[in-house]
Amino acid sequence: MKTINSKSQLFVIASVFAMFIVSNGRTINSNNELIRAVNLGGWLVTEGWMKPSLFDSIPNKDFLDGVGLQFKSTTIGKFLVAELGGGTIIAANRTSASGWETFRLWRINETSFHVRVFNKQFLGIESNGVSLVAVSTESETSGIFQIIRKSDDPNRVRIKAPNGLFLQAKTENLVTADSNGDGQWSANDPSVFEMSIVDRLQGEYQVTNGYGPMKAPKIMKDHWDTFIHEKDFSFIANSGLNAVRIPVGWWTAKDPTPPKPYVGGSLEALDRAFLWAKKYNLKVILDLHAAPGSQNGYEHSSSRDGFIEWGQTEETIEESVRVIEFFTARYAPNPSLYAVELINEPRAPGVSLSVLTKYYDDGYKAVRRHAPNAFVVLSNRLSGEPKELFPLASGMTAVVIDVHYYNLFSGIFNDLTVDQNIDFVKTNRSNELQDITTSNGPLTFVGEWVSEWQVQGATKEEYQRFSNAQLQVWGQASFGWAYWSLKNVNNHWSMDWMIKNGYINL
Repeated sequence: MKTINSKSQLFVIASVFAMFIVSNGRTINSNNELIRAVNLGGWLVTEGWMKPSLFDSIPNKDFLDGVGLQFKSTTIGKFLVAELGGGTIIAANRTSASGWETFRLWRINETSFHVRVFNKQFLGIESNGVSLVAVSTESETSGIFQIIRKSDDPNRVRIKAPNGLFLQAKTENLVTADSNGDGQWSANDPSVFEMSIVDRLQGEYQVTNGYGPMKAPKIMKDHWDTFIHEKDFSFIANSGLNAVRIPVGWWTAKDPTPPKPYVGGSLEALDRAFLWAKKYNLKVILDLHAAPGSQNGYEHSSSRDGFIEWGQTEETIEESVRVIEFFTARYAPNPSLYAVELINEPRAPGVSLSVLTKYYDDGYKAVRRHAPNAFVVLSNRLSGEPKELFPLASGMTAVVIDVHYYNLFSGIFNDLTVDQNIDFVKTNRSNELQDITTSNGPLTFVGEWVSEWQVQGATKEEYQRFSNAQLQVWGQASFGWAYWSLKNVNNHWSMDWMIKNGYINL
């Protein structure tokens, strides 16, 4: 074997090796170690299921933004419906209820609302002054409604229209706003409806708009100051973890005066997190969890009403790129900034692949302008193809594909036993992860997973086995993994609780 005997030869070989690495979506980084992270979920992007008490004091909290309501006429015995899903009349002719029969609230205050239907039009009164229709695409021109509940039976309601009168179902195809609403709540009163709540959202939009501009600033500051603090970063660093993934919302980039109903202060909390990460030598993956207009319709993307608006206009894309650039420029000087995730869980088919790849390309360039060595994380679309981002990633350096693996949220897990769940991770998930973890492709990151399942009454030892199986499989990801989440009222969703109680051993 011939030895290298000149600096020039060594340089040539090193250069070729570097070109090979870069061409395969990676950068040479001697400090690159597998990420073992925990998500700081529910902190800067609210998720009510993780901390229900945050919503306890909201007045009339049944009627927050996005709540899905269905109304059944007590006289006709059928449900109100936006015919064709919207764009025409409101009728009372459905024997069962689904999407067209579900009405979503936009909360103005605790008693007044705009009402949105399936095709995104808003409830209003026709030009004749009494007929109920859903034709307006602008909330401001649709009119304001109120829902009056019977004092001793809150599921029995009347609906007050913008003209000051109440809706009544006169016939299956004639719903009008011309009742005085002064009856005795009897079943033969056409202005009385049986109301069902079929969907709720408890995200950042709901909590801030629910409390309103006078109360929300203090409520949110108290939450940010107490939910995550410095001692949590110390605990993370001492528990065998080396990073945090921090979900953020687009409005944080607008601090200290974000658009209503969001309130200022989250940027200050994020600044503290970066200081703590630096102090305890933790890496930070900054994750745009909630993009303008919502990229998946879920509360964790701060959806107002469950609809996907992100990517429907160029404005939402441009605003998202500005947000990414703001965060990257702000935190690039901090050595803890390790990766920027451009968006979390966009959902197909509401977000098209062409729109997403255009955004990812623009967002990638925004990161590179300020942080040339940071990793850029691309989140797979929910219901998308596992490798659909590979063609895009092939032209990028230091790029990562984020996949989320839960033994939840699908009927296939409902009846699995303990051993079947573990086998699913070791076989199915392992195969999925190996398929996308390629030598010439992007790095892979299991950005969310949890030691929870549908198994009822599992023992501590069974949870330990399930946790260990996941740790072994997720350890095959070439970038690493992140548990969801550090704090949660549901114990198995809280890595803090799981570690302290011996369910997870790192």
